[in-house]
Formats: sequence, C-alpha cells, structure tokens
Amino acid sequence: MTPRRLTSLALALVLAASACGGDDAEAATSTSTRPATTATTAAPSTTTTTTTSSSTTTTTVVPAPMSALNGLPLEAGAEVDRRVVAVKIDNHPDARPQSGLQDAEAVIEAVVEGGITRFIALFHGTDSDYLGPIRSGRPTDPGMLAPLGATFQISGAQGWIQSLIDQAGVPFITESADSTFRIPRGNRAYERTLYGSTDGVRQVADIRQFPDDPPPSSWFSFGEPSPATSPAAEVVLSWDPDWPAVVWRWDGQEYLRFNGADPHGWVDGAGNTGQVAADTLLVLRGDQYAACPPDTGGGSCVPATDTTGGGEALLFHGGGAVEGTWARESITDLFILTTADGVPMTLPSGRLWVSVFPDDRPTAWA
Repeated sequence: MTPRRLTSLALALVLAASACGGDDAEAATSTSTRPATTATTAAPSTTTTTTTSSSTTTTTVVPAPMSALNGLPLEAGAEVDRRVVAVKIDNHPDARPQSGLQDAEAVIEAVVEGGITRFIALFHGTDSDYLGPIRSGRPTDPGMLAPLGATFQISGAQGWIQSLIDQAGVPFITESADSTFRIPRGNRAYERTLYGSTDGVRQVADIRQFPDDPPPSSWFSFGEPSPATSPAAEVVLSWDPDWPAVVWRWDGQEYLRFNGADPHGWVDGAGNTGQVAADTLLVLRGDQYAACPPDTGGGSCVPATDTTGGGEALLFHGGGAVEGTWARESITDLFILTTADGVPMTLPSGRLWVSVFPDDRPTAWA
C-alpha cells in the first residue's frame, strides 16, 4: 500500500472507550537454548604509528564498543559480551506512563488486540532497574527477537503462544520468576502492576543456563544514513480507527511521541518524568492476520503481523523520510532493507523505534 503524505499537520482523532483483555494464562516456563555464537558487536581496534628521528612508536587505540541495537557508542566499561534482554511492555492507556522505555537502546511496537499495541524494550550494553508494566507475549514477538538471540521477559502467554516462542528458539521468563515484582495497585488494574529490571532478567537467565551470547551482528546496518527524499517533521501512524493515531514530531533533535494530541509520557522508579522519544523511526509494514491455536489445543485467536517475505519499509531520521522495502526468508534471518533506488538502506546511529505496522492501515508524513 503506497503511503499518502499529509497536506496539513492537523489530524482528526477519535478515542474509543474499549479496553483490552487481561493477562493470558501462564504455562510452564521454557528452558530452550540456542547455539552459541562467537561474533562480537565491538568495533575493531585501530592502530596509529608515529615515527620520530630515532624511533617508531606504535599506539593501539581501542574505540568504544557500539550498540548492536542502535549503533551508538556505549559508555566506558559497558558490557557487550552478553545477551540481549527484551521486556514486553503494556501500552493500554491505563498503563501509561510506562517505565523503562527511556532507557532502552531500541523499542519494537506491534498490535496485540483490539487495536492496542504493546512494546518490547531492548537492552544489550545498557540496563534499566525499573521496567513495566510487563505484559504477555504474542505470536509476532519471536520473529523479531530470534535473530538477536534475546532472552524475553513476559508476564505469561497462552500455552500455544509460549510453544511458538519456544519453537523459535527464544528463551523466555514469566512472572513466576524472581525477575519481576508487583507495585502497589493504587488505581491500576492488577494486570498492570507487574514490573522488573534487566539485572533481574539476567540473573534468572543465568540460573536457568540460557545462552549468554551477544547478538550475532547488528540487526540493521548503521552508518552514514540513506538520504531523505521527502520532509517528515511529523509522522502519523494510524494503528486502528478506534484509537487516536500515534504522532511523532521532529523537534530538531529527536522525534517526540504523541497519542493523538496528548504527549506520551514515561516515569522512572524515582518519580522522574519525561516524554517518550526516539532518534530514528523504522516502519516495517506487513500482513496482519489472525493467529490461532492448533485444532488439538485450547486458546483463542489473536492478531499477528507477518514479518517474513517482504514489504514496505519507511525510515524517518533528521526530519526526513526514506522509502524502501524489507525482505527476509525466515524469522531467524536478519532484515534486508533496500531503498526505492535499489541500494542498501542504512540507518543513522541513534535510539531506534521499530513499528511492525499492518499494511492495510494508513501512514502519513509531511
């Protein structure tokens, strides 16, 4: 579906009063493992040679390690020889403001039910001590996480969905583990009170002997970004007609997220607040379908998005848009991104937000 561009920054938004369902029934925790990898995400060392009249001095300079998730340099001493941690975060209006999104190196967003999306916060060289509300897994999730070798923290999932995650080789942890805790309910529903930390996930993963390997490579190509071909100071993603569209606005430094006209906020464990933001937006459009349990098992159907084959890819950076395509054969493959000119699409280094977006829903930018 060819995206249409905005002729005005105004957008009529409608908010429905519907709400999504509660957490799925939890089945036995997976202990699946993946073969170890030997790749590293750190940049190679560089050598500088200085010659004087009497001697030659060779100095080896080791640059800071780069995040495999967004291409940014990590802080000095950051660990990169370890697993990626992925945490599923609720995005129902009653779950906002969420916690931990501001700490993530990258975030994945996809539809779960009733037009509502959920997030997967990703961490490799960074950590967060307060993440939530944590919610259940969905069929789209393992296809995004398998190439990263990530360990997945969820609140639970229907049994047949847990089987899909397990079969994809994605180790996962449910709410029964010591990696999670409940916060005081206040005015929140019980299913929106589960929180955790990346350290907690790593500790439980170690106890269960999940692989602790770094991702085999960066999941996208980072570097000198593909040049924008149209302005994109405002990007509008209409996930569902019954909910306000998600609007990203470029402020000259980053994209700020709004739900309709309302800023999308975050809060940390100390009560500090801010607006959800990203440096780079990547929209991968795919076929949305109803994923259903096997005929022999129980459970209910849920929306899912196909991330194999190919589709349209939209890259937004620096207030501009790049149109192209994505392709891959299986959920364990990395995505191959190509611009409309047929050359590889390169993302700028920066906090990355990946939207796995239904190809029958409108996108717009201007």
